[in-house]
Amino acid sequence: MQKEIHIPENPVSRFLFSSTRAGLIWLVVRLYLGYSWITAGWKKVNSPAWTGDKAGSALGGFVKGALAKAESGKDVTGWYANFLEHFVLPNAKVFAYMVAFGEVLVGLGLILGLLTGIAAFFGAIMNVSFLFAGTLSTNPLLFILATWLVLAWKNAGWYGLDRWALPFLGTPWARHTSNQQSGFSAK
Repeated sequence: MQKEIHIPENPVSRFLFSSTRAGLIWLVVRLYLGYSWITAGWKKVNSPAWTGDKAGSALGGFVKGALAKAESGKDVTGWYANFLEHFVLPNAKVFAYMVAFGEVLVGLGLILGLLTGIAAFFGAIMNVSFLFAGTLSTNPLLFILATWLVLAWKNAGWYGLDRWALPFLGTPWARHTSNQQSGFSAK
């Protein structure tokens, strides 16, 4: 019985997601996304309505706007409105700090090319959260680019700190040889 199936990767995917030469493409994407996140986050970190003496008030206003959209049947689904009303709104101050500093950390990770796939993943989660709350703006574009960076995690940070960090940190599937004995092998 065959334990694994090998489907050859097409040349375009292999180039985009495995070649260090494609790292230049991802560098441009990373810098654009990183700049977008770090500038948005830095504004929030320096705003009293996000992290200052009125922390949470800006996020609370945003959530109330999303709830108004949900009540009128526009752009915000019921389950997400319920989450915003009963979980985010009562904890607006905590979420405001998480959003502000999260945006800065995502931006730094992308600009430095450090843990690029993880930074892009958390950026995409924030984009989806904003989209679920009924905010379009640049979120669809940023989400698509972040998703591509998640797919390109192996080479997206080649022109960045991942070039040294990923080999140092290793990957969970390359650390244990006992997995290869059970039929699992990473190729």
